[in-house]
Amino acid sequence: MIAAPPAGDRIIAELKKAGIGFVAALPDIVTSDGLLWPISRDPDFRLVRICKEDEGIAICTGLGFAGRRSILLMQQTGLLDSINALRAVGVEYEQPVVMLVGLQGKEPGVAPAASAKVSVSIVVPILDAMGVAHRTIENAGDEALIAPAIESAYAASRPVCLLIGRPPAATETGR
Repeated sequence: MIAAPPAGDRIIAELKKAGIGFVAALPDIVTSDGLLWPISRDPDFRLVRICKEDEGIAICTGLGFAGRRSILLMQQTGLLDSINALRAVGVEYEQPVVMLVGLQGKEPGVAPAASAKVSVSIVVPILDAMGVAHRTIENAGDEALIAPAIESAYAASRPVCLLIGRPPAATETGR
């Protein structure tokens, strides 16, 4: 039996707990209903709509220089498109770029690296090769990994990638 998916409202609570005030985002089919739309209506967040994921890396880095915490919300294909920006800014210049990445097409209960979908299966090996910390948020209870991962990214001034393995459950208040 597959566990319940993560809850969007719990993910949002973890973002707030970690002091996130800005969300740079592109719509993503995995996270839109449970995260992006509720975030867009939440007065505690400032949503920055972006056109390309690599500009999100630059925006999040700039916000960090200004003492503001942010996340970049995108799909794994956007992460793959922005690997060079992540390598240069997050890894080589050691900046705390925090990414929430929806894994479109990932099968429930299957580790990302074991996915039959190539664009999912290559994400973890690429992050590992770059030395980017990552956590998979796929089931109810995994939300508790988010705030500590964000705190660690800012404390070490290193990027972190939170891989959203299944669409977060939207709540009645989130819709």
